[in-house]
Amino acid sequence: MFHLFFTATIAMILLNCSRPAADPETIIVAHRGASWYAPENTIPAFMLAWDQGADAIEGDFFLTADGEIVCIHDPQTGRVADRDLVVAESSLEQLRELDVGSWKDPQFAGTYIPTIAEVFDIVPDGKKFFIEIKVGPEILPRLYQEIERSHLSADQIIIISFNSEVIRQVKTDRPMHKAYWLSGFREDEDGSLSPGPDMILETLQKTGADGFSSSHRLVTPEIIDRVIDAGYEYHVWTVNDASIAREFQGYGALSITTDRPGFIRESLETRSP
Repeated sequence: MFHLFFTATIAMILLNCSRPAADPETIIVAHRGASWYAPENTIPAFMLAWDQGADAIEGDFFLTADGEIVCIHDPQTGRVADRDLVVAESSLEQLRELDVGSWKDPQFAGTYIPTIAEVFDIVPDGKKFFIEIKVGPEILPRLYQEIERSHLSADQIIIISFNSEVIRQVKTDRPMHKAYWLSGFREDEDGSLSPGPDMILETLQKTGADGFSSSHRLVTPEIIDRVIDAGYEYHVWTVNDASIAREFQGYGALSITTDRPGFIRESLETRSP
């Protein structure tokens, strides 16, 4: 099984993942791992991200019916698994029976849904782990337990969420961890964007967030400038095009989240001066 191969080669890959960042102020975050090439939110995808020189990995997390934290993007498993289960209504044992690799490629057959503890175990020293919370604050007590059990330092762990209450509570409970509020944008009938810069800044202030992380779609340089000028960090997702990555690097994005970490790294490192 492919995931067993990756597990067996963890030590070798970790020794080969200390390449310098593409830019001192722009880190490359592997979106659900190197998910362009391997099944998203799995150990093979995360290990491949390190092998491609990612500075950080990003994964999505839900609570199971028996209180475990598992790495999967959707509330149901049907998009990536051979059976469709509701994560919140299923035990870890039930979820472990699913094949979440074959949909990507037969070589990944037998790949399973990892727990957050298993993902913690493969984050090397000096690398970062962006934990996207896909549920509400009810996950946080168990998350804190798993963080305490992990070998990671506080600055390696970043919490991200579209749920502003999750961010507010994290910054109240665990201020040592950076936390970013996530949002996409929609264009209203009058042509304005929602959320607008005033709402973004109000949310950041109310939650105590360290920064704002947005989709690259529709966001304007003016919004990014407002966020940065107010003293917050700005981050962007999910960028798989080299020219867009260079554009957002120029806007001051501190991280670029991508499905193609090796490709985007190479594109930024070989950009014209």
